[in-house]
Amino acid sequence: MPSRKKASKNDIEISKASFLPPQEQDCYEGERLACLLKSMHREIESARLLDGNSLPEKIWLKQQFSIGVNDVTRVLERMVPSAQVGSSPQQPSSTRNNCKAPLVQLQAVLLASDCNPRWLTKHLPSLASSRRVPLIFVKDMKGGSLRLGELVKLKTAIAIGVKAKGNAINQIFEKILHGDEVRQTDRHDSTNMKIEAMAERELFVKN
Repeated sequence: MPSRKKASKNDIEISKASFLPPQEQDCYEGERLACLLKSMHREIESARLLDGNSLPEKIWLKQQFSIGVNDVTRVLERMVPSAQVGSSPQQPSSTRNNCKAPLVQLQAVLLASDCNPRWLTKHLPSLASSRRVPLIFVKDMKGGSLRLGELVKLKTAIAIGVKAKGNAINQIFEKILHGDEVRQTDRHDSTNMKIEAMAERELFVKN
């Protein structure tokens, strides 16, 4: 009788990774998703306004986000695993064993739950968890990938990694990751930021 094949270490790790902490399995849909996307659109506009709109929009968006499964995977793989770092990816500092911090850190990853075939994104939960990067699922009747694509001016986007840049986009995700719900009242803060940015630009031009 053939002996049973012993599960490999990698299989065990992947199985464990499927049971992620609640904050890394958060799923946005319906009105909750609509509020998140509207807030993200506003903060993207605010961040771009603060940067001065000097670059074409698509190039600027690529500086703020890792777009697509391949790009998100590449950035996550370059990040130092959580066992080797002393702080969260949102605030990279010194690393143990004299490891150099990567040039790009992800604050969070948005992942469309309607990905087909599913094996395309099967590796992302365990990879993001190993880097302590929260995973936020997006679910929509029209297709989560379509809604994510709208954010980055593409037809579809299965995965989007939010780069830690310290801008308005990161501020809204900081609230989300700390358990604060995104609400329509956030528009007031965003509007104030735009007004301040415009005032700063006018002063710069005058000087």
